[in-house]
Amino acid sequence: QLQIVESGGGLVQPGGSLNLSCVVSENTLDYNAIGWFRQAPGKEREGVSCIASKGDFRKYGDSVKGRFTISRDNAKNTVYLQMKSLKPEDTAVYYCAADPLTIKTMCFLQTYDYKNWGPGTQVTVSS
Repeated sequence: QLQIVESGGGLVQPGGSLNLSCVVSENTLDYNAIGWFRQAPGKEREGVSCIASKGDFRKYGDSVKGRFTISRDNAKNTVYLQMKSLKPEDTAVYYCAADPLTIKTMCFLQTYDYKNWGPGTQVTVSS
């Protein structure tokens, strides 16, 4: 069973920063793209960022470009999401997910191909 656990969520003021971590089962990052998604109450799940399992391909949703950065540390079995200049509209439950994509140098922000999901971590941006 592939395990995924997010951490790092919490309350932050607008304009602040927060760093999320996604710890996955050993060797998962060698074979899966990792995506960050978020969902606010009453809204559809939205793709935030993803990173391919091979190479340095990264993708960001339009609403977070220039503010969020995704990175990977295979030795620690961890993917990070650095969030800066946070806005109230960033408030959501953030989920980490794994995509066993056969195209190892790419990743996508559609939820359909992501087969394993973590339980999520709450991020609240409010003054």
